[in-house]
Amino acid sequence: MSGVEQAREYLKEQGLEEAVTEAIAQVVKERAPDALSRVAELLSAKSGKVAPPPLTDYLGTVGNTPLVTLSKCLPAECKAKRVLAKLEMQNPGGSLKDRIALNMIEEAEKKGLIKPGETTLVDFTSGNTGIGEAMVAAAKGYKCIIVMPQVPPMFERYIICRHFGAEVQLLNPAAGGPAWVKYTKELGAQPGNFYIGQMDNEDNPAAHVEHTGPEIWAQTGGDVDVFVHGIGTGGCIAGVGKFLKEKNPECKVVALEPTEARVHVGQPFSKHGIVGWAPGFHSAFLEGASTPAAELSDAPRGVVDEWGHVSTPECVEWAKKVAATEGIMIGPSAGAAIKYACDIACKEESAGKTIVVVVPSHGIRYVAHPLWAGAKAEATKALPSPPCSDKEAPILLWDSAAQE
Repeated sequence: MSGVEQAREYLKEQGLEEAVTEAIAQVVKERAPDALSRVAELLSAKSGKVAPPPLTDYLGTVGNTPLVTLSKCLPAECKAKRVLAKLEMQNPGGSLKDRIALNMIEEAEKKGLIKPGETTLVDFTSGNTGIGEAMVAAAKGYKCIIVMPQVPPMFERYIICRHFGAEVQLLNPAAGGPAWVKYTKELGAQPGNFYIGQMDNEDNPAAHVEHTGPEIWAQTGGDVDVFVHGIGTGGCIAGVGKFLKEKNPECKVVALEPTEARVHVGQPFSKHGIVGWAPGFHSAFLEGASTPAAELSDAPRGVVDEWGHVSTPECVEWAKKVAATEGIMIGPSAGAAIKYACDIACKEESAGKTIVVVVPSHGIRYVAHPLWAGAKAEATKALPSPPCSDKEAPILLWDSAAQE
């Protein structure tokens, strides 16, 4: 027996030839962005040994977030094959927005527009992008000014941005989104400042075309029938939607807004509680931005096949439901998106289909939101200040079960 024949016999005995062939076939099916790394992952999984995460710098941990199967929160009427949630709270700064913060800043560096130690980065945000930008600025050595509306739900965002060393400016909430952005652009135009401009910076959706979309495609093995996400800047919908439709033109992209503020279908804006959605104006990244409101409708346009909506009470209900049934602590926008994804999953046309929904951030980031009102009121009673100092008092002072 020749050496080549001996080698083939050995590989056959070890099952390696079959395993490698299957791994390569899977990678070809997925069109994985890094084929070699993906083959290594698949072979590692077959061996029962999990490969250690790569050694990297802190910002290198942005992306590659888990995609998990939802089960217990799904209605009994669910027809879909599976509903999957992309857990973006696993990013180092705690949200989906870490992706665009890193990409927008690094692309500006490549273009020679900014320099650490010299440039002050400026942007307007409802919070999570600001946290991501403050994190990246700290890691890279930039000064940073984050601008937000002065409303209670910004509490966690304010203190986190300050903790990263960023300056925070709070604007009159009654002025509205266009006025907030105008102020921030003027601030960013001052000498030494650079306006990042997440609302219209094309490096925002580009982050999702290059990374988020390919991750979802690879994690599902190229099996994505419906993608569901809410509209904040619109960058994720635009970027992931573009990538998925290039891979599978039949993939349905669903863009969500608050029921109280459906500006993308021409309805008026009003106050809502889905933090991160609907800043009050049409996304620059989605078709229809220059169309008069009276001419907008809920008909498909651009990458969006369906314009859905969820109310503030529904987002709170579902955020609590997912935490209690799945053990996944999510915020208001994720509660809303999962609620709508479950509605889609119950339709007859969803039979046998895969639905992917994004969980943008962790629920603990929304303690100032009404989502936590009940728990906060109970905790205030449960944890008096000052605490009990009576040694003769009963050992058990509070039982949450007795309050239900």
